[in-house]
Amino acid sequence: MSEYVIQGSGGFSGSVRISGNKNAALPCLAASLLTDGTVTISNLPMIQDVRVMMRLLEELGSEVVPMGDGSCHIHSDIHFSGLTPSLVDSVRGSILFAGPLLARGVSLVIPPPGGDVIGLRRLDSHFTGLSALGVECTVRPDGNLEMKPHGRLKAADIFLDEASVTATENVIMASSLADGVSTIYNAACEPHVQNLCHMLVAMGCPIEGIGSNHLTVHGQDSLSGCRHSLCFDYMECGSFIGLAACTHSSLTLTNVDVSQLRPIENGFLKLGIRFEKGEDSIHVPREQERRIVRTYSGLTDKLDDGPWPGFPADLLSIMCVTASQMEGSILIHEKMFESRMFFIDYLIRMGADIILCDPHRAVVRGRSILKGRHVISPDVRAGMALVVAALSAEGESVISNIEQIERGYDHLLDKLVAIGASIRRNEH
Repeated sequence: MSEYVIQGSGGFSGSVRISGNKNAALPCLAASLLTDGTVTISNLPMIQDVRVMMRLLEELGSEVVPMGDGSCHIHSDIHFSGLTPSLVDSVRGSILFAGPLLARGVSLVIPPPGGDVIGLRRLDSHFTGLSALGVECTVRPDGNLEMKPHGRLKAADIFLDEASVTATENVIMASSLADGVSTIYNAACEPHVQNLCHMLVAMGCPIEGIGSNHLTVHGQDSLSGCRHSLCFDYMECGSFIGLAACTHSSLTLTNVDVSQLRPIENGFLKLGIRFEKGEDSIHVPREQERRIVRTYSGLTDKLDDGPWPGFPADLLSIMCVTASQMEGSILIHEKMFESRMFFIDYLIRMGADIILCDPHRAVVRGRSILKGRHVISPDVRAGMALVVAALSAEGESVISNIEQIERGYDHLLDKLVAIGASIRRNEH
């Protein structure tokens, strides 16, 4: 197990290039299975989850050629005889192979996907959508998932019982080779879902309603190869905005699509943090109000998550730390997962004034003076929040289990050192 040793300081400055979106990389890698042609994907973050997906593609018969410039060529020749359980268990995105494989007529038995332990994550929406297309879905007594297509999939009208991102992506990919035109209601519409849709359009599958929760997918007999660039990682972008806010830093973040930042901008404005928008970059100035806004009636405001264009659930951990360094108080309400907020115990140990009301809600009161401590990263987003807290704290902090953090943040150590952070990685 590795750890970060961080000396709190602040006052950082410089430029950070935001990487490609991990949550776009995983479905787009899986979508390469939909064609016999060559797919080239660029702006790839070379993080652990992406490397695992590449290894799983190779187990499925694909030739994966990383180009060393953040891109890779993929040529698929599917032969499925099972996937290594330990790899499937290490990344939740492995469930995204289901849609493309079923669309290509492949029956599969796979273990349940792994990933962060932040709460219960249902697979019901996947099964509902795939079953509507003609897939027989069962959970075997050993806990493995069995899915059989019984011939070419048939287009359907599909209503997802929740706007699940991965379920939406699986159903879109399965529908792309189905016979007929499928409609998907209550579809997730996050930027990475839109990015996948644009890739499928480039492969020859017309999709209407991209960016909305009502999609129409025109199934094709076959799809072609394509060249596709991933969208930027707005989670990483939001993390560095929070870092700049907490540490009184001046940071310029490049390789961003400012049109996708409105929900995040609204969240930070509640904390008294603003940023300046350029064509493909933003600048977070050192001078900020740093005062949490109250409601028009003078009450404590609330920040909660929701499906896009709501505030992203994955950034609430960062917002807890950021709010602790602002003047005032705010209620943070995590609606999706019941275990994400438990990392707050570490923030309290570091000196944050936070009341954990229940597994979903916390009242954060600032401004707190944080002290360096030894903490453990429970998941990728909470781990990054602890990095921000450690860089904002007085003294030295040690963060263990950093493999969880590096699952989602590309070249994080290099980026932090480049802006002046005192951080090193120890191996044990």
